[in-house]
Amino acid sequence: MRIGVLTSGGDCPGLNAVIRALVRVVERTHGGSVVGFRNAWQGVLEDDWEVLDVARCRGILPRGGTIIGTSRVQPYARDDGVELVRRSMERHSLDGFVVIGGEGSLSCAADLVVDGVPCIGVPKTIDNDVVGTELTFGFDTAVSICTSAIDRLHTTAEAHDRVMVVEVMGRKVGHIALRAGIAGGATMVLVPEVPFDIDEVAGALRRRHDGVSFASIVVVAEGAVPVPGTLEVPEYRTDEFGHQRLGGISHLLAAEIEERTGIETRVTILGHVQRGGSPTAFDRVLATRFGAAAADAAAAGSWGTMVGLAADRVVEVPLAEVARRRRPVDLHLYERVARPFFAS
Repeated sequence: MRIGVLTSGGDCPGLNAVIRALVRVVERTHGGSVVGFRNAWQGVLEDDWEVLDVARCRGILPRGGTIIGTSRVQPYARDDGVELVRRSMERHSLDGFVVIGGEGSLSCAADLVVDGVPCIGVPKTIDNDVVGTELTFGFDTAVSICTSAIDRLHTTAEAHDRVMVVEVMGRKVGHIALRAGIAGGATMVLVPEVPFDIDEVAGALRRRHDGVSFASIVVVAEGAVPVPGTLEVPEYRTDEFGHQRLGGISHLLAAEIEERTGIETRVTILGHVQRGGSPTAFDRVLATRFGAAAADAAAAGSWGTMVGLAADRVVEVPLAEVARRRRPVDLHLYERVARPFFAS
């Protein structure tokens, strides 16, 4: 068995743990070999690669980032992209590819399977929005980083009787915002799935601070939006891959809160720090389990599937069921735990 592996899309803590486990199981359990393509599909299209073996992967388990690099380049952006992928398979005598990525990368893998390119997916994203798995590796690390930041912001907010608006990642879903907000004891949480009413937000904060010295933490996902017609939001630029360059909703929100309540309001945007650094112990274990399961799936010929987590068991899910879908936050959890603070 000889397989290619690539890490695609945004970087994420735990990528190296997946690569390490994949290589170890392919080499030592199945007697095969692994070719790592640099910078995702770009490496496949440009024949930029290296052989990955156990020796090459020693010491990478706790490292953030990815030893083979990543990018958002996909074969379908080129007229000859799929053909170049097929040629790469022939050139390197590959049985198929293990694609470690999020919703966009896994959708591309699903399309390639239809076009005759064998792929197995491994779900990766700090957003935790991939369908077919209860958790993605990287999410626990991101939530832990955000929670730690919120803990620190409580003390400075208390010292000055301020409102602190904390912006976290989350384009279309608010998993990070919701979990970190709950864990960090945030006053309120705003997520993309539930448009917010700025009057409701300001009113709740005004009541909370009325005659009492309080600190308030408002956690907002970068993709959160107001109820249509209630607050003007600037149009975001779009990058070359069609993604909006989000970021800055917290500044708009903070300005409105301060103007409507008279309470000093400050902003903290955590940004890419959420993606960086060493993965948590939980993410190291989950990523290792996924990497090993992907190796076993390849050995069994289970192409066209994604490994995922269900009731703490690693399962295989058809890539076709994952493509172009996102898993939103649990609205029951949001309404039960986060929404009540609006009435405080």
